[in-house]
Amino acid sequence: MPNLRSASGNHYEWHLFDGQKWSQICNDHIIEANYCQVGVRGMTIHTDLGSLYIDFDAMTVRGPFTGLRIRRQTFLSQGQTQDIAWYYKDDTCWCEYGSQGASHGTSTTNSQDLEKRYNSNPRSSFQFTIGSNTYTLDFTAMTQTNMYTHMVRKVRRRPKFNSIVSVNNSSQMNFAQLSLSTLSMSPPTGVIWEFMGDEGVWTEYQKPGCSLNSADIERQYQLNPQRQLNFTVGRYSYTLSFSEMYQTNDRFGTMRHIRRTVGGNLYISSSQSQARWQFRDMDGSWKDYVKGSRRGNCTVSSQEIEAQYQRNKTGIMSFSTGKFNYQLNFTAMTQTNLSTNTRRPVRRLQQ
Repeated sequence: MPNLRSASGNHYEWHLFDGQKWSQICNDHIIEANYCQVGVRGMTIHTDLGSLYIDFDAMTVRGPFTGLRIRRQTFLSQGQTQDIAWYYKDDTCWCEYGSQGASHGTSTTNSQDLEKRYNSNPRSSFQFTIGSNTYTLDFTAMTQTNMYTHMVRKVRRRPKFNSIVSVNNSSQMNFAQLSLSTLSMSPPTGVIWEFMGDEGVWTEYQKPGCSLNSADIERQYQLNPQRQLNFTVGRYSYTLSFSEMYQTNDRFGTMRHIRRTVGGNLYISSSQSQARWQFRDMDGSWKDYVKGSRRGNCTVSSQEIEAQYQRNKTGIMSFSTGKFNYQLNFTAMTQTNLSTNTRRPVRRLQQ
């Protein structure tokens, strides 16, 4: 039997209810790519209705109007199902059930087992073991509880990107690996790719200064919105990450946020690209981290701090300003002068 497809050629569609009718969201593969990343709780999309925030955990949407709703529909043939993964939040990262390392012991359950139990009763709970510990997983609350320590951890259920499973033989088919003619819809016109410069100015990727331009980047993005892309500017080489929306200087490790603007249609951005980092100065006022050689500036920008934060939200980042060296602690949300041990509060603003 031939595969069922949506009008766009995919096995999914994202729809928005504006209070009167459901409409498909253009370029919804970007939403899908973010939804399939377990660490992404939600994202902001920019539409004719204004800026809307999609909460993937609650599957809700917030915006300037009431009555807005969001939904994800799938199109699968008989004998096919989505390849669903189940994760729990460890101290530092999301871990898939059944793929624990040696330090976690052997689990009596995995993503496939959890999905079967969930489909049979999505409001139930059940117990399982990892090593010598017994846990209860609550599908309604989406939590895992250690029955001895009573520690509660978050749980998430997410599909794997463009991947379905044949029920008959359990063979996995990744449609991102099929020929482009099988899947692709016409790429949107007027797409511009830009990076954030030192002074906070968005600058378009253009030849001949850069080895790639917006059209080149967009073609690779259409093939796989989760891949990484390499390019050069002069004598420096860079890596561009579509899934995390930043570029990295391969030699110095400098990271800058990037964005994708779809002219005249829909612009979708990752929420992390709009984050702003500030420290409380000695006069009590909050000031932005500004990169540069001028007095009062430092060796990192808000964009670089945010990129490091997204990589490790409990880590520590080092930087300097003038003759002083500092450490920024993401867990304590403080910066510490390593010479004077002066500690100042730090905050992260979502714009």
